Amino acid sequence: MTSTDGLRLHPFRGLRYAPDRVSSLTAVTSPPYDVVVRPDGVRHLETADPYNIVRLILPQAPDPETRHLQAAETLRRWRAQGVLATDERPALYVYEQAKGGLLQRGLIGALELDGPVLPHEDVIPEVVEDRAALMREAAANFEPLLLSYVGQGTGNGATGVIERTVLTAPLLATTTEDGFAHRLWAVTDPADLSAVDNDLALRHALIADGHHRWATYQRLREEHPGDGAPGPWASGLVLLVDSARHPLQVRAIHRVLPHLPLDDALAGLGGAFRVRPVDGPLDAALAKLDGTPGSAFLLSNGPERFCLLDDPDAELLDRTIRRDRPAAWRELDATVLHSVLLDEVWRVRDHPSEISYLHSAGDAVEQAAKRGGTAVLLRPVLEQTVRQLALDGVTMPRKSTSFGPKPATGLVLRVLDDDA
Repeated sequence: MTSTDGLRLHPFRGLRYAPDRVSSLTAVTSPPYDVVVRPDGVRHLETADPYNIVRLILPQAPDPETRHLQAAETLRRWRAQGVLATDERPALYVYEQAKGGLLQRGLIGALELDGPVLPHEDVIPEVVEDRAALMREAAANFEPLLLSYVGQGTGNGATGVIERTVLTAPLLATTTEDGFAHRLWAVTDPADLSAVDNDLALRHALIADGHHRWATYQRLREEHPGDGAPGPWASGLVLLVDSARHPLQVRAIHRVLPHLPLDDALAGLGGAFRVRPVDGPLDAALAKLDGTPGSAFLLSNGPERFCLLDDPDAELLDRTIRRDRPAAWRELDATVLHSVLLDEVWRVRDHPSEISYLHSAGDAVEQAAKRGGTAVLLRPVLEQTVRQLALDGVTMPRKSTSFGPKPATGLVLRVLDDDA
């Protein structure tokens, strides 16, 4: 393969479940770790099959060190038992997700970390530290990041390899609980690998989902500099999707403030925003939010109560939002939320104990009701806005976007001792 200034996606020997050792592939897969945020979600996956991947990505133990050791030991045991087996040949993996009229295809491989990859969100240091400790102990990448690039949108290069490959029999096929059908193929032919390499050499990528794992990869690479040649820690497991061929969906990520009751949140506004009650149910309230111009948020403490915040005080915005950023960044709902409401008005510390981030508006409302706090529901950001800010070198507030569909966790893993 050629040396380039573009993306370098390397084949690797995938670690996959042995179908005869588990009840089904569906029963051992999981959403990404940061989507499985509720304890009942973890329990549901743990009871689906004794070998569900959640035992590796979210091990349950009283303290972090025990959790990480437990995950590493579980991985070692499952490999020794043949529950997880390593493919014989290094490969790039074509991965397809389909549901209704939605179809997404991409390539899973080990991406060099010093290539042109654009983050667009800040990260939470505590989360990076936890993920780094887990990967360090297990010496494994359990789940691929989702990255997008703008390709030719035609049947040439990497896309051509993908579309020829899906005409053959897949390594595996399964349908997960969310209704998505998943298929996976291995690409090992040198000509195909060269075609992918030559195409990606011309591309840069946007991190669509997985900023914390990308930051974790970077940290672990610094800890393992290698002896002259790049080692396995110099790359990380990713799914690359050509958004010219398969445009990604972009959704909002919502906040729950468990220690701020809704009545206290409203009382603390002091005229910073206009407040209006909104009729439910949730879908109707979200539609009202979507149709509101300017900065706006939907607050809730349960499915029976919704309040719309909009028309913020202009002087407050001018005073609290930093001026050294583009207008597109200053006007983001997430920017206004963190700079104005959380930092200035409510004085809520941006720490996992004070703010929970949820991908589902329904889950956010449910958690706010259970914990006596406030759910802050946001609107999605256009992908063009995200990409342009990233190209300008401007990062958005953490957890500003949720790109998808996200890859299922558990279909193919990467263990770093097999990449040496």
